[in-house]
Amino acid sequence: MGLYLVESILNSSIKDRESFEKKVAEIQSEVGNNNASLIEIQVSKDFSRAFFIFESEERNTVNEALRKLDVPVTLIKPVRLVGQELDNVKKQADKVNYLVEWNLPENLTMDAYLDRKKTNSVHYQEVPEVAFSRTYVCEDMTKCLCFYDAPDESAVKKAREAVKAPIDTITELSSEK
Repeated sequence: MGLYLVESILNSSIKDRESFEKKVAEIQSEVGNNNASLIEIQVSKDFSRAFFIFESEERNTVNEALRKLDVPVTLIKPVRLVGQELDNVKKQADKVNYLVEWNLPENLTMDAYLDRKKTNSVHYQEVPEVAFSRTYVCEDMTKCLCFYDAPDESAVKKAREAVKAPIDTITELSSEK
């Protein structure tokens, strides 16, 4: 089974927590009927963007389930989880409220990325108010998504500077569960 990142620009029918949770329940049911599972879902605070992580044998299983439910897909790619074990993510025990997207440079390999992360991650301790949770790295090395628990956006920026990692986009996530 592989992990797949799906990004969606949510349509105007999803405007609040209740309508979002209803759609997530539909997605869980549909993918479950097709031998796949929804591992994680994060949504922007304004409910305009959603980030799904699915576990599935095939990308098309996920894509077809979302198409059937009229969930717009702007990106679907295989990803690798870094910084946390999959079983821990499945428990959804940690709190995250910020997502940093980084479009990776063309020449960066997975091995080089992982070495860089290992070397620089110790610097997170310089910004104790920010807790790094996990990263999903696209297997094609085009981008990564990093999840944090932080008091505000400026603290996230400070943490990224400490670990010498760029930011292309910061999204504040809905923190209600």
